[in-house]
Amino acid sequence: MELFYALPGQIDRKAGVVMLDGDEFHHLVRVLRKKRNECIVVTDGKGTHFDVCVTAIEKSVLKGAITAERTVARSATTVTVALSLLKAPPRFELFLEKATELGISAVIPMITARTVAQPPGDRITKRLVRWKTIMLSASRQSGRYYLPDIIEPLPFGKVIGLSGYDRKLIPYERSPHTVSDVRCTGGNVLFLIGGEGGFTAEEVLCARDAGFTEISFGRSVLRAETAGIFAVSMVRARLLEQAAGEWL
Repeated sequence: MELFYALPGQIDRKAGVVMLDGDEFHHLVRVLRKKRNECIVVTDGKGTHFDVCVTAIEKSVLKGAITAERTVARSATTVTVALSLLKAPPRFELFLEKATELGISAVIPMITARTVAQPPGDRITKRLVRWKTIMLSASRQSGRYYLPDIIEPLPFGKVIGLSGYDRKLIPYERSPHTVSDVRCTGGNVLFLIGGEGGFTAEEVLCARDAGFTEISFGRSVLRAETAGIFAVSMVRARLLEQAAGEWL
């Protein structure tokens, strides 16, 4: 099933109308060659499934009538990864794409003591637009009803002070705790992933004081983006093992 995304302003529930433009219009009309009276599935990225019948195709807008809607339940486990900005932007973008496909709920770009890449504010704005586009494309490909969030970069100190997380984990190569020792499902889960060179010993201590549990991903040293992808994959695998029909 192909899923298409509409912004809040493109959905009029009272009138029962959806209007799609931009990339969604291009994909629907230019690539898939959708015609009037065909049916499509649209979501607002916040868990709503809309059955839509195409009523009109104009120069740059596809209009459709909502024939049915329902809410898709969200997983009881949400995963946020705070990943250090990386020296090579394509590696950070690879993480965004794959983590989105695997079901990540939110990404926090992070600045640590060893973060090499710290772009100025004007570049960050442009990168946020690009990052959101990458995550939207990955969400479309994987058929996600909930779009993951991504915010402006935060310093390490602010990240470890964030509230609202039930489980807070920091992968660290010297940790005695293996993945089988630590519960990583249920509620809101936050992983901290360091960049090139990993975390400093002081940062690990600060995270521990802030309530984070150290966890080892094995003997081999993973690249930052690989560690982030592994963290989301690990949670997804645990959920599938539970045989509860729940995954990210």
